[in-house]
Amino acid sequence: MATRNLRRTGLSDEICDRLKRQHIESCKDLLSLTPIEVMHAAGLSYQKATVLLQSVSKAVAPPVTTALEIWNQHSQSCFSTSLPALDKLLRGGLPCGTITEVTGPSGCGKTQMCLMLSVFATMPKSEGGLDSSVIYIDTEAAFSAERLLEIAQSRFPKYFNCKERVLHMAGRVFVFRELTCDDVLQRLESLEENIISTRAGLIILDSVASVVRKEFDTKLPGILMQRSSLLSHEASVLKYLAHQFNIPVVLTNQITTHSGDGGSAGFVTAALGNTWSHSINTRLVLQYVTPQQRQILIAKSPVAPYAVLNYTIQKQGFCIEGNDGQEAAYGGTDPGLQPIAVRTEFSYNLDRPNTATTDVTIDFTAGKNSDEDIGPEDGSAWCQP
Repeated sequence: MATRNLRRTGLSDEICDRLKRQHIESCKDLLSLTPIEVMHAAGLSYQKATVLLQSVSKAVAPPVTTALEIWNQHSQSCFSTSLPALDKLLRGGLPCGTITEVTGPSGCGKTQMCLMLSVFATMPKSEGGLDSSVIYIDTEAAFSAERLLEIAQSRFPKYFNCKERVLHMAGRVFVFRELTCDDVLQRLESLEENIISTRAGLIILDSVASVVRKEFDTKLPGILMQRSSLLSHEASVLKYLAHQFNIPVVLTNQITTHSGDGGSAGFVTAALGNTWSHSINTRLVLQYVTPQQRQILIAKSPVAPYAVLNYTIQKQGFCIEGNDGQEAAYGGTDPGLQPIAVRTEFSYNLDRPNTATTDVTIDFTAGKNSDEDIGPEDGSAWCQP
């Protein structure tokens, strides 16, 4: 990819330092110049400047691979979710070098999934982990260090049986809180050096939709095109990082209401539109069955069938019910428009001393706005209603 830093193309530090003084740091910066401009910027002869351009061009050109090489790579590079039933359906887990999206209504456990994966990625390979650091980009201020430690000690009590291991795990999760579109994009574009310096094996973006939906009002003319351009750029950078370092990228998405055609009733589906759904490789949909029981749908995957798993969220994070997932007939042809079941209401039984019991019902029915959020905040998703 053209945004790769020149220092990662095999150029000498001396040449890179000369070019940096001329504000030439990426392959794109260099390849945008003519041989004569490179000759003056790097202090080289015309012939050496031409050779320099050719070597950098070859470094960023995508290599040609065979189907056998890709198959061997996939069979050896999957990141387990620590959920055996889900791993079985996904042929080993989340595929490295690709983007996996987790989408669903607020409170269904998207952030809990990210925290659980963060813990598991730091664990040794002998325990099924990646033995690596994690880069966690938080756009909703929903990251909870306390919950991270709780999942670690509750889900893997035998491994995290001493304070030193817990602290070591927490020290390998690098959290970047980015609350605007510009901040998120700048962070993604500079992430290459962070991955190298921290030896990260997992990237998490929670969530991709949050800042985008706050800053772009799609009712205004031309805004939808600007939003699509930004999302395409972010997806391109994330795909490059995933492929270049052969690591999994996990991001969360929100939901929206999709208006029905011909006056038919609308339904809830993943946010950011159909074009965005083509930018991701795997889509896992979280949805409600009851206030306590929820489901994971494999709505899009290059290797897995459309399947359903029931789960609950406990102290240790996700708990799958049963051992095997149930394959289901897919009622559509477009994963980008997969209907999602949401919690439309729930009841609290409020007991007060010396008073009568009161039932309070809170309604979270989808509104008419096609870009409207539904439900409570995701930060307290692990608490049972």
